[in-house]
Amino acid sequence: MSVSVIIPTLNEAERIAETIVSLRSQSPREIIVADGGSSDETVERAHAADVVIRAPRGRAAQMNAGAAQARGENLLFLHADCTLGEGAIAAADRVLAHQRVIAGCFTIRVAASGIAFRCINAAATARVRLTGIAYGDQGLFLRRADFERLGGFPPLRFMEDVFFSRKLVREGRIVVLPQPIHVSPRRWQRAGIVRQTLRNWMLTALAMVGVSPDRLAGRYPVAR
Repeated sequence: MSVSVIIPTLNEAERIAETIVSLRSQSPREIIVADGGSSDETVERAHAADVVIRAPRGRAAQMNAGAAQARGENLLFLHADCTLGEGAIAAADRVLAHQRVIAGCFTIRVAASGIAFRCINAAATARVRLTGIAYGDQGLFLRRADFERLGGFPPLRFMEDVFFSRKLVREGRIVVLPQPIHVSPRRWQRAGIVRQTLRNWMLTALAMVGVSPDRLAGRYPVAR
């Protein structure tokens, strides 16, 4: 398989080892952890990854640094608190063989019960299909050649996934695969489902009308 998985981390000691073990069962080309200066044991607990690097803090910088180390033909960017459903990596590899597809992501499944979380799942898939905008917790994947050609993630403190998606959608089709990506509910549980969802919508809308994502970063907790 020719997929390099890149995981940006910052103080993810509680989750990173489990995430790496889960990925191993799907036999990616390699697993790269790009740490942004964790103060806990994240780096030590990521020892099962193929490559662990230290990078400037910020998801965009960390993911770009990880991609620069990748050897696979395809790249998959995964948050440390997300795990992929069975067959997800193989499915990403297959769909990228179609030249009309520029990138893709997976069907989000927030790992919590309740109709509100099911609505969040449905809204995330609809957003990608209607607008082409994929958030980072949906597991963005694309060919390494296209990533490099487009200059990688923009050097932003926040919403690098949104702005990179806007660039991708001008290049081709972004697909949502049926394989699930299981996402930790911690953001919604910490801030409240309604508050977190409305904040996401508001910040995305402000960015779309020209407000600097770096200014918006201060309105989002633990932007990294």
